[in-house]
Amino acid sequence: MDLVFFDLDGTLLNNSSQISVFTRETLALMRDKNVAYTVATGRTMLSARAIIGESDFSLPQVYNNGVTIWNPQSEQLVLDNLLGDDEIKTVLTATARLGITPFVHVIDHHEHVIYHPAPQHEVERTLIDKHYSLTHATLFPLEALPANASVTNISMIGSPDLVEGMGQTVNANPNLVAYSGPAMEGGQYRWMDIHHCLANKGTATMQLKHELGASNIICFGDSDNDLSMFELADECYAPANAKPAIKAAASKVIGDNHEDGIAHFLRERFSL
Repeated sequence: MDLVFFDLDGTLLNNSSQISVFTRETLALMRDKNVAYTVATGRTMLSARAIIGESDFSLPQVYNNGVTIWNPQSEQLVLDNLLGDDEIKTVLTATARLGITPFVHVIDHHEHVIYHPAPQHEVERTLIDKHYSLTHATLFPLEALPANASVTNISMIGSPDLVEGMGQTVNANPNLVAYSGPAMEGGQYRWMDIHHCLANKGTATMQLKHELGASNIICFGDSDNDLSMFELADECYAPANAKPAIKAAASKVIGDNHEDGIAHFLRERFSL
């Protein structure tokens, strides 16, 4: 049994953060041919479900870079490698020192809750007003963060200097790992997503491999958080727009995400 894992942003999604019509049609052809597929993304379940909802992703799905596994059939949510109190304190102390707003992501009874202090920069206010406030996530002030909350990750957005400063803090802590890249809000800004070091896509995809009885894992990804998945997969493919390290680790470099590169490859790979 082949089991295909798709990263979303920069991979299955085009540059408008959408699944194109051609790609949706390709997924339908895969379903008709009984080729199993699902997602393994750094996105939260809430932000991803609005995008993938019409493409019948019926198998268990990997979110938050492996922290969250959601089974849409049984509506079972599994959380693993959450951030602990010490890791949360380290990140919040550093963000206060650097003057950057942390967004603490929590899963509470299957609901996505975000805790944050008052934004300090315009790009942070834009993120709240034009992104978070338009989702079904509930936003609360940081001081309302309860003890023993299920914190999946802490994210932030800011200038390259601020994000680089956070990176130094994360690199100095053996229990933390961070992923970063240019922000959609503008090339002059960068985002950062901080997780427990044990949380990664590779571990989560292998767990689903065993649960679903798959014999061949095929994955697609474009960024640093896909490397753990690439290292364990039987086949791994990077779109032409992927980072150099991802291309180097891939079985093959295929077409650009904005040109339906993954869909074109799948049609050839599975004779769809």
